[in-house]
Amino acid sequence: MSAHCQLAGAQPGFGNTVSHSHQRTSHRFDPNIQRKRYWLAGEGRHVRLTLSAKAIEAVNVIDVIGAEAAVARIRARG
Repeated sequence: MSAHCQLAGAQPGFGNTVSHSHQRTSHRFDPNIQRKRYWLAGEGRHVRLTLSAKAIEAVNVIDVIGAEAAVARIRARG
């Protein structure tokens, strides 16, 4: 699964892990990506989205975005 959020656009960050002796090792910081299934009442079907935990929270709180609006934003982006 790609570590990329379809809604928020969160991607892996790259940097270094620095040890006690100050030796640096390259490190990849992945976002918390989850696969979540939402029901779209307007289309009468389920949609599976790959979202970050922050985006899932925004979709689940209906006052913020909602599933229908989230899918519309993803489709508009292409």
